[in-house]
Amino acid sequence: MKIIGIDGSPRNDGNTEKLLRKVLAGGEEAGAVTEYLKLANLTINYCRGCGTCRATGECVMQDDMDHVVESIQQSDVIVLGTPIYAWQVSGNIKVFMDRLCRLLTPKYESRLNSSKPIAFVYTQGNPDADLFKPYLDYQEKVYPFLGFTLAGRIQATGTRGKDDILAQETTLNNAYSFGQNLGAVAR
Repeated sequence: MKIIGIDGSPRNDGNTEKLLRKVLAGGEEAGAVTEYLKLANLTINYCRGCGTCRATGECVMQDDMDHVVESIQQSDVIVLGTPIYAWQVSGNIKVFMDRLCRLLTPKYESRLNSSKPIAFVYTQGNPDADLFKPYLDYQEKVYPFLGFTLAGRIQATGTRGKDDILAQETTLNNAYSFGQNLGAVAR
């Protein structure tokens, strides 16, 4: 079984990547095969809103989003990681979300090849874990509309410096355990 981790942080080897990789390591411990994709290292263009994908399931743009969607279809569990910037997901995740419209038919039915659990990894500089909760709850509602099932979230607060997550042993341990549980789902 396979877990794909999709990293929406523009920062290399930062808090989001470290936390997401910890989740994936837990999944591997549980027997899952994992794949890590860094959106900032891929060419994913803005959605043009042309609607072609709604009719065909294929995008008119030839870019790396084709590979991302193929990897999602080949995975059993998806883990989406993003820092919170200005009360929102990163720009990379927003573009990714817009481009997922190809997963819906004109009748708003999912094109996913199976029901897939999706989990979330969030990092934020602000130390208040409840501050962005209404936004996180709201943005996660997009994914069931596309055919995913919500599988939970890991949230790290107070992560402004690139390595701040490394001082949060409890959060890292929780992320690893979370990944183990996702790996059990993926089997």
